[in-house]
Amino acid sequence: MTFKIVYSDHLFDNLDYERGLFEEIDAIVVDGEATEAPLEEIVVDADALVVMYRPVNAALMDRMPNCKIINRSGIGFDIVDLDAATERGIYVTNIPDYCIQEVSDHAMAMILALQRKIAFYNTMMKAGEWDLNKGWMMHRIENQTLGLVAFGNIARAVCKKALVFGMNVIAYDPYLTDEQIIEGGAEPIKDLDSLLMNSDVISVHTPLTPETRGLIGEREISLMKENAIIINVARGGIVDEDALLIALEEKRILGAGLDVFAKEPVDLFGPLIQQERLICTPHAAWNSVESEMERRQKSAEDVIRALQGTVPKYLVNRKVLDRK
Repeated sequence: MTFKIVYSDHLFDNLDYERGLFEEIDAIVVDGEATEAPLEEIVVDADALVVMYRPVNAALMDRMPNCKIINRSGIGFDIVDLDAATERGIYVTNIPDYCIQEVSDHAMAMILALQRKIAFYNTMMKAGEWDLNKGWMMHRIENQTLGLVAFGNIARAVCKKALVFGMNVIAYDPYLTDEQIIEGGAEPIKDLDSLLMNSDVISVHTPLTPETRGLIGEREISLMKENAIIINVARGGIVDEDALLIALEEKRILGAGLDVFAKEPVDLFGPLIQQERLICTPHAAWNSVESEMERRQKSAEDVIRALQGTVPKYLVNRKVLDRK
């Protein structure tokens, strides 16, 4: 039997690497990026669908009755309708562990860049100014408190790195026990408000769900210290960008670092991106040569598992097992 595997969208030059990985199961790989036909036509007889940024709703699933797995080639899976997939008996998977080092490095880099005004000074000097006192006052990073919102794989890696800088690390995660947070190196905090009020730096690491959309809004930002920095390398939409912009303009917090945005690409000439107390990157925290190859391999491996009749390693919608 020959399987048909459709890649709806990707950032690669081609899918030759994937075709090599799928040789063991006799599969045809269809590149949606290199095909003029609409995705709705391409997936009609697909056994598997791999997506990067393309949303997958119930209507698209109904176009592929043979589909056994939808793999989201990344960590977040909010672009896939999980309930619809579960109702149709389709596995939904992601790759939660392919870029832990890169994203945690990125979070720390943003913290350091803001605390030490590196991006600010760089822009100033290239504009012809030499003024070490311009901008906000800097404070020693050692003994500052880092508050982690959620304490999954990436947050744990950030914790480990922050401790090396001498930071005190606290974490809030309602899905973990105090013992699990302590084992990861952080001090557990009972609620989000307490974390926000007691942190010098807040780093967001939750997935984007109906519960976390707008989690950090105007009220939450108002609880932060005046010298607070907030970092979001998780998902756009968790931090209310309008509320954040007002807080930055009114200097109610020190600064922010964003790698993700509610709408991407973000308006590069809008007031948020142009705010001098914001440093930003184009959803690039995951990016490295090594993480890219790891992502491609792990994505293909889970598709192979599903097509061979095995439960995928990175299954998201575990309720689907009740339908198997």
